[in-house]
Amino acid sequence: MRNVKPKKSLGQHFLNDKNIAVKIVDSISYKGYNNLLEIGPGTGILTRELIKKKTNLKVVEIDNESVEYLNQNLISLRNNIINEDFLKINLNNVFNGKAYAIIGNFPYNISSQIVFKILESRAIIPEFCGMFQKEVAERICEDFGSKKYGILSVYSKAFYSTNYLFTVPPNVFYPKPKVSSAVVRFIRKKQYKLDCDEISFFKIVKTAFNHRRKTLRNSLKVFNLSDNLREDSIFDLRPEQLSIENFVVLTNLIDSDTKNLILGGKRSK
Repeated sequence: MRNVKPKKSLGQHFLNDKNIAVKIVDSISYKGYNNLLEIGPGTGILTRELIKKKTNLKVVEIDNESVEYLNQNLISLRNNIINEDFLKINLNNVFNGKAYAIIGNFPYNISSQIVFKILESRAIIPEFCGMFQKEVAERICEDFGSKKYGILSVYSKAFYSTNYLFTVPPNVFYPKPKVSSAVVRFIRKKQYKLDCDEISFFKIVKTAFNHRRKTLRNSLKVFNLSDNLREDSIFDLRPEQLSIENFVVLTNLIDSDTKNLILGGKRSK
């Protein structure tokens, strides 16, 4: 049996503390579904605990060395290993369109991209739980009014309730990272569709926070707002001062303004 640990890859730091692994695995509710996908299992410390839950478990792992290790050490998992890049797989096909949860020690350098991809498939993912760099975890869970509140906060909280569960010190990883980590749980909201055009919402949030020191009146100039709309008091604010509901209102205001300008012949498409 091959027992050599895979080398660090893709920014991954392998957890080697079983107590923390159990704590992470127990943070998922396992209610309303029996399917579970683990991202980046590495040496399988979370996987071993997940297998005990008797769920329909699959793992996605891009690193061939880790896949070989899992095949040799977790024989029951052999037919459920997806040796691909998580960011490139179709999440709707993992369990044939059925609902499932996601869990994992997310690689630091792609953790935000992982969240964004999951949000796109939120209709089949009622909850997910991951290990993040502590700074990223804080940004995800931050509320409006804070300097840490940003694009990741808004996108996540628009569709999921986010909970910062606990901090994880560097010494429980191999190799040891230079920063602390944290575990965050996402539970999908009952209403996970916005009362506005979602494409416009994402674009407006991103544009606003790309110029976060400016008021919305200045940061959103690219949308060619009418003079009348620009006088609305919401444009006196900076993006970190807006709640999710405020951003929905803002999106509807801008979309309505754009439609009126086009219909009125004041601006061409």
